[in-house]
Amino acid sequence: MSSTPVDPRRLPDVDALRGFALFGILVVNSSQMMDPYMSEGIREPGAAPWDQFALWLVTALAATKFYLLFSFLFGYSFTLQTDSAERDGARLAPRFLRRSLGLVLLGLVHAVVLFNGDILMTYGLLGLTLLWARRMTPATAAKTAAWTYGVFGAVLTAVGALTLWVDDESASDSRAIADAVAAYRGDPGTVLQANLDRLPDAFLGILVMAPGVLAAFFLGLAAGRRRLLAPGQASRSRLTGITVVGLAVGAPGAIFFASASQGPLDARWQYLGLGVGMLTAPALSAAYACFVLLLLRSSRGARTQRLLAPAGRTALTNYLTQSLVMAFIATAYGLSLYGRLGAAAILTLACALYALQLAASATYARRFRHGPAEWLLRAITMAGRPGKRDRAATPRPT
Repeated sequence: MSSTPVDPRRLPDVDALRGFALFGILVVNSSQMMDPYMSEGIREPGAAPWDQFALWLVTALAATKFYLLFSFLFGYSFTLQTDSAERDGARLAPRFLRRSLGLVLLGLVHAVVLFNGDILMTYGLLGLTLLWARRMTPATAAKTAAWTYGVFGAVLTAVGALTLWVDDESASDSRAIADAVAAYRGDPGTVLQANLDRLPDAFLGILVMAPGVLAAFFLGLAAGRRRLLAPGQASRSRLTGITVVGLAVGAPGAIFFASASQGPLDARWQYLGLGVGMLTAPALSAAYACFVLLLLRSSRGARTQRLLAPAGRTALTNYLTQSLVMAFIATAYGLSLYGRLGAAAILTLACALYALQLAASATYARRFRHGPAEWLLRAITMAGRPGKRDRAATPRPT
């Protein structure tokens, strides 16, 4: 059989970072899809020590960090789409508007059928700001990102501090857990109805996440304008410095966030912990990204790229597949294990699924240029069936 080569215009570092970020998205979303306590944002009474530790790790190392990395890459990729439109002699705005519409439609289906914690609608709606900001200089975009996120994090932390003096009212928590368990273990109809009932929360989540997502968009736009992820642009010394500083700033905030959210701190610290965690999350996200880039520039760089980049090239397909698999395991679509597995088991499942996705993506990339979801989104963006050069179809025997 003939093989489909990788598009030479793609940036391997961007694909590898996106493939890496899929893991963090998976472990957070899996916990929210399968654990009613995690989904409701409350602590599970009487959880086993290993489950408490697993949730603590997920909160400290993954929660709030990876959606920022994905958002940064979305902003960076916007500059690549701009370049592509210029090469093709096409107008950027119609293309990007169709792409945004495609993301919103995919996200709406995803939120209603599989998981109401969808991020695609957020990108489709908030991504429109990139059209407005496309003529920003890199310096202006970076300053806008810093001010947007700084004010957001400071306000969230201040509000969290005020809640230290507010009594915790959790009488309805047990009923919310029971209702969620009944719905997701019921039948496919009750699953759909539960997701529909939570759809307003999904739109509220877009508003809550907007400052962080927008700041990451603008930072990605600035980095894309300067081609910081192009081959040979970032030096090892600079990447090492960002990694060290990012860990020094981000790790203490992540530890406090996890300790306030999952213990040992009292539950009244939860909102302050969230504020501090959000305020310091970009530092840890930057440390993660730069560490992966350092690996790509090390003696293991080729191996790391082969491992991560194929998953990153099919990130949309992998993201939707993660939700499909976890929804099958958790809900009445399949095994109805919602609320029946501890956090440690869920984390183990997520790691196993990610390993399978890495292997499957590498195999798939040898034969196809785009994943199915990527092909569909590209067809919407181009307002027609992609050409033979971009087609994600089964190769013909030679």
